[in-house]
Amino acid sequence: MKVVAICGSHRKGNTEWMLNKLTERLKENGAEAQLILLRKANVKMCLACLECEEGGLKRQGICKIQDDMNAIYPKLMAADCIVLGTPAYFDLMTGLLKNFLDRTCAIWPHLEGKYLAGVAVAEEGIGQAVANIKTYGSLCGMVWVGAVTGLAKNPGDIARNKSVGRRLIKLADKITNVKRKTRHYAVDLILAVPAARHE
Repeated sequence: MKVVAICGSHRKGNTEWMLNKLTERLKENGAEAQLILLRKANVKMCLACLECEEGGLKRQGICKIQDDMNAIYPKLMAADCIVLGTPAYFDLMTGLLKNFLDRTCAIWPHLEGKYLAGVAVAEEGIGQAVANIKTYGSLCGMVWVGAVTGLAKNPGDIARNKSVGRRLIKLADKITNVKRKTRHYAVDLILAVPAARHE
């Protein structure tokens, strides 16, 4: 199973810690998990040129902007599950993550059917941050797995919250288990199809 986690935080802080904890557990479960830090990536603003929409639902995942997204697109398209992480700014996802999601216009039809999970952290309240992530997934036709949220202000605060750590492990287990269940279901469907008659 391939999982790509995206960190939409501008600093090395609590969101990044949560995603690291999640991906570590995923790897223990046998998944191939990668964490992409948007704060270290060169992801420019969408130009709204619409050139990426050529081909409609069969678009090729090409953006004319030359930056790190061209290397990220294939990873997203190959992933079984995508995990989006964000601190809540004014009760919403960060602009860093929103800009990244805008740039997925070049590939969003290829995300249909993939699993989506989220993590969010805030000082006082998560607000609509997780709802933002779920809305994106719904628009792309993705399958929602779940989310983990926590309250923290300074980097390192969330690591002291044992409940968050336990919930991250449970979410990682759920992600790997839902993939296994789907694979077994597909096998069952194949075995249940009667053999074609040759006439």
